[in-house]
Amino acid sequence: MTQLTTTAVKAGIEADKAFGAVTPPLYLSSNYTFEGFAQPRQYDYTRSGNPTRDLLADALAELEGGAGGVITSTGMSAILLVTHLLKAGDTLIAPHDCYGGTYRLFKNLSDKGHFDIRFVDQNDPIAIQSALSKGAKLLWVETPSNPLLRVVDIQRLSELAKQHDCLVAVDNTFLTPIYQKPFELGADIVVHSTTKYINGHSDVVGGAAIAKTEELHEQLCWWANCLGITASPFDSLLTLRGLRTLGVRLQQHEANTETIIDFLSHHPQVDNIYHPSLSSHEGHAIASKQQSGFGIMLSFELKGDEEEIKAFLSALKHFSLAESLGGVESLICHPATMTHAAMDKAAQITAGIKPNLLRLSVGIEDSKDLIDDLKQAFLYAQQCQYQRKVS
Repeated sequence: MTQLTTTAVKAGIEADKAFGAVTPPLYLSSNYTFEGFAQPRQYDYTRSGNPTRDLLADALAELEGGAGGVITSTGMSAILLVTHLLKAGDTLIAPHDCYGGTYRLFKNLSDKGHFDIRFVDQNDPIAIQSALSKGAKLLWVETPSNPLLRVVDIQRLSELAKQHDCLVAVDNTFLTPIYQKPFELGADIVVHSTTKYINGHSDVVGGAAIAKTEELHEQLCWWANCLGITASPFDSLLTLRGLRTLGVRLQQHEANTETIIDFLSHHPQVDNIYHPSLSSHEGHAIASKQQSGFGIMLSFELKGDEEEIKAFLSALKHFSLAESLGGVESLICHPATMTHAAMDKAAQITAGIKPNLLRLSVGIEDSKDLIDDLKQAFLYAQQCQYQRKVS
């Protein structure tokens, strides 16, 4: 059986049958001729189908073990696409601590009557059983969650959902198919923001929705064409190129993450660290069972108030203060005012997002430089706090 990293490297290689190009050509044409009257070819219009985009879709479907994939213009449009499997009156169950953009989309579509939404703690068996028993049609799973890296048992949730004839969609952005295979655990749909690790270079936005069955794949394709949310050929080509280095990038990302976690674990200015690799993490056992790696994203709480957080962030040189994640460069964000600002304060509190929480997307730079950067930023924040106290 071919290994996943090899499959990623070979994505689209030798696909050109016309000239034998090793890497795939870019098909920019917006439309394609018909062979004759009422005789369309495989492709007629790029919104509905494109050779370059299909190479990426096929590669991701193969990596995840699905029947087929749809490549969308953004990660959020991939999520939007899946919601179109629902109709008014259907119930969608989502995590209470999901990504802020997902929360905003689900809440506002629900407010407009597209479907009913229930945000629940999916690690609470009573809450999830209660929500499913009320006729849910789609269970949305995000594991590890953003930004607190909570882990839920995909297999257990899938088994419960199947008892209620409910579809299961898993956002696999944080782990990619290299570290987690939701279809093998019972999921029906896997979603990615390909902007993140799949592309890996912070120069493309995109998404993917991959279906376990041909029937679901056909439905997603129909809605993607209808909504007009498919990705451009050029973005698809860049993402396909990024995909080929996914395996080696993740190795360096993960090595750096382990080094940083060890450093933070012994730092007096750090309160709590959130990462499934830690034996103290409440989801460690489940993550060990259903993941082949613990992932790169981590969050921690900085001891101090808003002024100390500002000082710490301003002092960093190798961690850029920015949203998004999964690029080769290291990023840091303040979820309460950035990625999860769409949540009101009450929702943030329910999700466990504190004002002193910081999220790291660890890049592939030299780990010594990253540690040195964090050291000097902690020191600067401490000095600023001392000066405020004595002034």
